[in-house]
Amino acid sequence: MASSCVSQRRWSRIVKMTLFLFFLIPMAAIGTGNIDTTVVQKQKLDIQRQLKRLNKPALKSIKSPDGDIIDCVHIKNQPAFDHPFFKNHTIQMRPSFHPEGLSFDDVSSKSESLITQLWHLNGRCPEGSIPIKRTKEEDLLRASSVASYGREKYPQSDTTNKGGFHEHALTVVTGDKYYGTKATINSWKPQIQEQDEFSLSKLLILGGVAPKDLNTIEAGWMVNHNLFGDYNTRLFTFFATNKNANQIMGCYNLLCSPGFVQINKEIALGGSLNPLSVYAGSQYELNFLVWKDIKGRGDWWMQVGNKYLMGYWPASLFVSLSESASQIQWGGEVINQQKNGQHTSTQMGSGHFPEEGFSRASYFKNLQIVDGSSILRYPKKSFIVAEKPNCYNVTNFVNYFYYGGPGRNPNCP
Repeated sequence: MASSCVSQRRWSRIVKMTLFLFFLIPMAAIGTGNIDTTVVQKQKLDIQRQLKRLNKPALKSIKSPDGDIIDCVHIKNQPAFDHPFFKNHTIQMRPSFHPEGLSFDDVSSKSESLITQLWHLNGRCPEGSIPIKRTKEEDLLRASSVASYGREKYPQSDTTNKGGFHEHALTVVTGDKYYGTKATINSWKPQIQEQDEFSLSKLLILGGVAPKDLNTIEAGWMVNHNLFGDYNTRLFTFFATNKNANQIMGCYNLLCSPGFVQINKEIALGGSLNPLSVYAGSQYELNFLVWKDIKGRGDWWMQVGNKYLMGYWPASLFVSLSESASQIQWGGEVINQQKNGQHTSTQMGSGHFPEEGFSRASYFKNLQIVDGSSILRYPKKSFIVAEKPNCYNVTNFVNYFYYGGPGRNPNCP
């Protein structure tokens, strides 16, 4: 009898344990499901909030042949003014002077071949508005986080490959106080190997010293799938500052608040450029001019082409660029992800080495700096930077240079 009772108690415990596990496992699964559902719902809410922040009510929307939607947003509703610090900001429609000694009526009436972007084929924005490329949900999902879309920690590290190696072919001036720069760049469509790589050509204005107080302003063209979701050549701006954080943060185009203030209704930052240069054929150029309005509020202004006054980076964004710059750079940059231990085949510029010359290699010309007297002049001295000249190189002359390369090749394994 005793043996029978023990056996019954043992079976009773087994049944209870089986029933406990039977109910516990589904409950645990349900709990995990609830957690997953909560995470998904939070991400959806984050996406909705970010899209609402970036995509302002449009006076008019234009569908571009490349799939972009350009929203014509009232100039006072642009993202730069979302920040409380900029709520009462007075928009400046022109700086106090032009470094070429021109009146702004002269600038706006200049005759030149128009800068064309693909969305122009289907319309233009009305007076009092600015064109803003609409941000889509898939754009945010490509970013490392919804909140980080269009932003970067800066400077990017070249010593670890977490975000790829940044490689350059540059001409640089330093050793003086600089208040702006001007350059002409021919535009290309370099081939990109990996989706998380990019290729760009830019002018860069730098103040301060990395990593604590580096401030930069950049303008040029780029191919960047992570940012734009395609491989089109697009106009871009970028700035980096440590004004409101211990970490130096950078931001593209109009994707941050506070940030660049646009006043131009013709050109969309981030818009696709068309037409582009053809190897051994027609060459298409962009003129860039960035200068500090030292006779006015101290803002950094940008002009694209000979007549498109785009807008400005408010002086209050910066610390080390609040007075002047200490270095100017012109040239190309790529990210090399070094897949499988091999250098990327992502191209810089035209994808050809500078030795090939005009219509085959990419170039910068008419290099000028704005000096302390607010006048444009040619730089007296410059030097070149090319970390891997067998992959991407630069040949420098007095006020122009050729640069670029194919990336991986027999001499750049």
